[in-house]
Amino acid sequence: MKLTTKGRFAVTALLDIAIHESSHPVTLAAISARQSISLSYLEQLFNRMRKKNLVKSIKGPGGGYMIAKNYDAISVKEIITSVDEKIDSTQCGGQENCHEGDRCITHDLWTSLNLKILDYLDSLTLDDLVKKQLVGQQTIQFKKKRNATAAKAGAI
Repeated sequence: MKLTTKGRFAVTALLDIAIHESSHPVTLAAISARQSISLSYLEQLFNRMRKKNLVKSIKGPGGGYMIAKNYDAISVKEIITSVDEKIDSTQCGGQENCHEGDRCITHDLWTSLNLKILDYLDSLTLDDLVKKQLVGQQTIQFKKKRNATAAKAGAI
């Protein structure tokens, strides 16, 4: 499967906004700093996602980007395809010319895999990713508190 940084970074950037936007726009510079993604690369991705109505830009002081839809209405597949990312496991891009101009003997296998991947990505929403991220952060905070308590008890 070919999934380049375009799709990965688009999902990462939208998840970052969803976690940090609350009631104010998030700047691309803030996303760039937190996620180590080039600012110019983010600008290209957000231009495409804005055209697909996934994000909206807020101009002026305090401006930035906000998610344009409810989180549960945005699938991971929609995010990835909004930046012109192709999800394809075949060698031929679905053209059926993968073996000396003809269809290879495993074409149906890779086509079937494509469908399963697309179904999976379509079943995951931005809301699912946010919830999973928040649960992960709570788990990390709990472990830090537990370890600090154990260390304090051991020092007494």
